[in-house]
Amino acid sequence: MTVTVLLVDDQDLIRTSMRMMLDVEPDLTVVGEAADGVAAMDLAGRLCPQVVVMDIRMPRMDGVSTTRRITEEISPAPAVLALTTFDHDEYLFGVLQAGASGFVLKDDSAATLLEGIRAVARGDGFVSPGPTRRLIARAAIPSPPRAELPPCLTPREREVLALLGRALSNAQIARALHVEESTVKTHVQSLLTKLSLRTRVEAAVFATHAGLVEIGKD
Repeated sequence: MTVTVLLVDDQDLIRTSMRMMLDVEPDLTVVGEAADGVAAMDLAGRLCPQVVVMDIRMPRMDGVSTTRRITEEISPAPAVLALTTFDHDEYLFGVLQAGASGFVLKDDSAATLLEGIRAVARGDGFVSPGPTRRLIARAAIPSPPRAELPPCLTPREREVLALLGRALSNAQIARALHVEESTVKTHVQSLLTKLSLRTRVEAAVFATHAGLVEIGKD
């Protein structure tokens, strides 16, 4: 199955470079490009891409506002993979709050970008490797400083939540727990519903606030 992708970045060179990388991948197809958030909203509504690779700093409408509008106003909403220059970008946490499924850094490898696109297309969250995982754990996604685990979570759901906090994919969680990947997907959806969270990234932050993951540890 081919994943359709909309590229959003105000720099022509970056969009061209990304398109060249994606065009040689048989399972990925670029269906459009936008240089700002206003154009991205229009194209996302008309082209119905499965994934939007979203720059954060753009003219007219930035990536945070654009991501929020896409996730709230377009149905079915595409998965948004945020693209940022620095892992300490002040807008980074805002775009995650707005509904992005994850982020990559502009100085990451091409392989990381491709992995991120495929991950969010599957419904997984994705965070750029390295120190950015620690930044995710400190994100200001709405949840108390010390989150309490509700009693409605099953023991298995708690295990899955802890592994989400380590930024593991469904496949990695399945291997760790010796279960089928479809079973993991069911647990993830269930715990997101019970915790009133929208994305796996929010679940990862919640897991850290709940003490299931030690910040800075893999």
